[in-house]
Amino acid sequence: MNRKKLFLLLAITLLLTSMAAAAKNIYKYQDENGIWHFTDRAPEEDVQFETVYMEREPEPRIKLSQDGTKESPIYRVFNDFWGPVEIELKLLDARNVLSEPPLPARFVIPGQKEQVLVGLAAMNPALGYQYRLGMTFVPGAPIREPVSGIVLLPPFPAGEQYPVSQGFRGEKTHTSPDSEFAIDIAMPVGTSVHAVRTGTVMDVEEDFNRGGTNLEKFGDKANHVRVLHEDGTMALYAHLDLASVIVRPGARIRAGQKIARSGNTGFSSGPHLHLAIQQNTGMKLISVPFSFQTPEGQPQAPEEMKILQGTMGNH
Repeated sequence: MNRKKLFLLLAITLLLTSMAAAAKNIYKYQDENGIWHFTDRAPEEDVQFETVYMEREPEPRIKLSQDGTKESPIYRVFNDFWGPVEIELKLLDARNVLSEPPLPARFVIPGQKEQVLVGLAAMNPALGYQYRLGMTFVPGAPIREPVSGIVLLPPFPAGEQYPVSQGFRGEKTHTSPDSEFAIDIAMPVGTSVHAVRTGTVMDVEEDFNRGGTNLEKFGDKANHVRVLHEDGTMALYAHLDLASVIVRPGARIRAGQKIARSGNTGFSSGPHLHLAIQQNTGMKLISVPFSFQTPEGQPQAPEEMKILQGTMGNH
């Protein structure tokens, strides 16, 4: 083996090792000069490339940390979403513990911010104390009443049409509050997915490339984009294709703008786009009904096994 090939092999090995530690995918492509590139950044859409998939677990977006002293610990949280979340903190199995503020308590943490949640100490310093902290969170700031009258652009380009394979209150998989008013749109892998409303990209997951009907194995492996709207609701676009998202967290996007490609990742029985409009009603994530704008400009509720048509708002 000559020195040039040996250097290339070493470089690839080092990249694979470092990417495996970070659990990122690696993209291999050849440029116009015949030089091979290996990178963790997806190439432009018009570049042919191969993907080396690195299996990993979803990264936590809400990160709890502890500082202070052993006698008086302080807990703080960092919200890695690009939008607000509501957090509920509880004391579990507590004995001789004093908290400030008193727990349980709820907190709304802005996107990309760190905030002190609670300080703890022994109620009687002469005695020992014990506790466990329980933390749950819901994306979005709380909106007490469900938002109504929402009209969306279809999530694909004008001139295209696709069937609704599962509608509101679908008995197959739309049986929980966060998916009760979701829909599934059957479309081939690689179909352009467009934003249904203007908003801010709150979260992106695009590193998974497998799907199946095993809920335990694939339930949290769906590539998705979550977009926060001005009224506090959020659009969830799920089961997207590997490395297909072309908008980044924190970006402002407009209705009709292309954001990704459809896929078949996560808990899925076939290629489709899962679309839901969600809101937090106070530590509870629900989905809400919506209509689509027709090519004639009229609102129309989606119906299972009916065809949706793209409109001129998408391009």
